[in-house]
Amino acid sequence: MVEEGSTLLRRMEISVAEAEKRTGKNTVNMQEIFTVYLIETRPIDAITEGHNPAPDSLWRRYSEFEILRNYLLVTYPFIVVPPLPEKRAEFVWHKLSADNMDPDFVERRRVGLENFLLRVASHSVLSNDKILYHFLTEVDICLPLSRRFTEMKHYSDELQSLTSQLLRVRARVADRLYGVYKVHGNYGRVFSEWSALEKEMGDGLQSAGHHMDAYAASVDDMLEEEEHYADQLKEYLFYAEALRAVCRKHELTQYELETASSDLISKKQQREELATGMVRTFSFKGMTNKLFGQETPEQREAKLSLLEEQIVQGEETVTEKTVECEEYVKGAWVDMQRFKEQKDRDLREALIGYAVMQISMCKKGIQVWTNAKECFHKM
Repeated sequence: MVEEGSTLLRRMEISVAEAEKRTGKNTVNMQEIFTVYLIETRPIDAITEGHNPAPDSLWRRYSEFEILRNYLLVTYPFIVVPPLPEKRAEFVWHKLSADNMDPDFVERRRVGLENFLLRVASHSVLSNDKILYHFLTEVDICLPLSRRFTEMKHYSDELQSLTSQLLRVRARVADRLYGVYKVHGNYGRVFSEWSALEKEMGDGLQSAGHHMDAYAASVDDMLEEEEHYADQLKEYLFYAEALRAVCRKHELTQYELETASSDLISKKQQREELATGMVRTFSFKGMTNKLFGQETPEQREAKLSLLEEQIVQGEETVTEKTVECEEYVKGAWVDMQRFKEQKDRDLREALIGYAVMQISMCKKGIQVWTNAKECFHKM
């Protein structure tokens, strides 16, 4: 890692060497096209000593850069964090392409991402962050865990949306099937009435009518069985909201930790300003001192003592919130994996059962018409 007070850029050569288009599956198992960027790093010490080692390299997506920047914004709220290049082409001159996969746009974004890393790595505070160092040098870092919660939140939205669509389609299919079944009751009525007019054909028509009536009546039992499968789908429609609640709790836990950390930093800055008598930024306290004079030594000591107590409490709060956040992340992620296995098992069972039921319905329809055909042959 870098020494305290030294910027990372003085110790490491950093570049975003190239961009590459790839195809893969997202969290909802759908194909997508995305761009990845090759980050290359090399220790400057090795270069100055006359060696020319091959750079270490790893691929990162734009979304991972976003997570890194969001982490820096939360962890260092008092720092002007460098911006990322635009994710989508905006404010484009009419003769330039607005396509995100356009090679010229991808190249401009590559240059912008490299500039972002260089600015962060040259900052006296940001460059000493361990997460930044891991982002540049290690494939598996703690950032993907935060990304997993974000992806899980998106997944819950997609799960709810797709389950809702499936339930709507099922309702339309059930409505049409109900109509088809009930129309067979009309067949039964017509065959029965017709049988009263025919002597030789009467028995065959009446038997066929009975088969049609029985088929029409079976729709109620069929729809009741189908509702059972619909309820299984609805359960996961509501599970999606429960999944989002877990993600929201994670966001709240993170926010409480970030707030406690920010408050602690503020208290330490106040202590430094009070101890040195130097106010770095405009404040009401500074204006008060100018208007009404400086505080007495006794007043300053009392405030310093109070700040020291608040800082100790703040450090304890940050420690507690850090432990709480880590425990929540571990516990939540384990249970999310359990939920995923349960969901896969339950939905697979429900969908197979639904398919078997539909096959059984079709076989019943074929059997009804086979029986009717035999009745017609006997006429």
